Amino acid sequence: MSSILHRRSIQNPFTVSPCSSSISQRPMSMFSAATLLVLLALMVVLGVFSPWMGMLEGLFSVTKPAVSKWHHYTLEQALSFVAKNGTVIVCAVSHPYLPFLNNWLISITRQKHQNKVLVIAEDYATLYKVNERWPGHAVLIPPVLDAETAHKFGSQGFFNFTARRPQHLLQIVELGYNVMYNDVDMVWLADPFPYLQGNHDVYFTDDMTTIKPLNHSHDLPPPGKKGRPYICSCMIFLRPTNGAKLVMKKWIEELQMQPWARAKKANDQPAFNWALMKTASEVDLYLLPQAAFPTGGLYFKNKTWVKETKGMHVIIHNNYIISFEKKTKRFRDYGLWLVDDHALESPLGRL
Repeated sequence: MSSILHRRSIQNPFTVSPCSSSISQRPMSMFSAATLLVLLALMVVLGVFSPWMGMLEGLFSVTKPAVSKWHHYTLEQALSFVAKNGTVIVCAVSHPYLPFLNNWLISITRQKHQNKVLVIAEDYATLYKVNERWPGHAVLIPPVLDAETAHKFGSQGFFNFTARRPQHLLQIVELGYNVMYNDVDMVWLADPFPYLQGNHDVYFTDDMTTIKPLNHSHDLPPPGKKGRPYICSCMIFLRPTNGAKLVMKKWIEELQMQPWARAKKANDQPAFNWALMKTASEVDLYLLPQAAFPTGGLYFKNKTWVKETKGMHVIIHNNYIISFEKKTKRFRDYGLWLVDDHALESPLGRL
């Protein structure tokens, strides 16, 4: 700063002009008290604001291109980057779910499938955070919903959030990819891909807590009391077949026929079950083994069954319980909340 002021004083016409010897003999007389006060004030202002100016300049020079880049990142580009051997693993996440995303990713990393994971971000905060830590592994599919209302199970925001799931999956299979969908309140204990036997169109898991025999049928279960099966919409594998596309389109149609209402707080799962049941005669469906893919209502509540099936569990779903706090505590109680001690195993690191 002093060198800058020194250069400015040299260039000052009052000090370098040779036109007046009387001026050169009395240089200080030209600096009145008012001038000195102005210079002092200028130095204070520059001293206070120059660090902030530098910070703002850094923000705009660094983050603007990054924001612009991911803002225009398309699903087609993301799939081309992430998919391995024509297969992608996807989840849909809003910002409050980031700790669960990280927990899920640690478990997938242990099975060496993390590089085929694509996070469908439901808000820009998630899009930028994931791609900042793990470039190219998050994409946002417009429109952006109100993420603040999407947390509470049974709310209209939650319905709007989950109702986009079949649209995302339909886009992916229409682009020619195999896709596994998971909710992020899941933990992988083993590699699920060996269980995707054959070339069926749609693979899914039963959400019932009734214990099935180990050699149970892989057909769609019969309808229950509500006139439909009770299949979980949180773990699905699709091949890019006409049958899989038909189920997704029917799921979308069923959701449109059963919109959320305050009196009947719908979610996406009943519509998925209606879609499966109504297309079962045209589509090759496959129910995954219960022992490998148990619902949370069975795994966390039937200790005898867990002991009898020890070593068979592949993906554990933390459902049949509501709220972040309760889900986190349950995972901790069962040694499945991995982010406390193993966050660095996640591609996102410690959030």
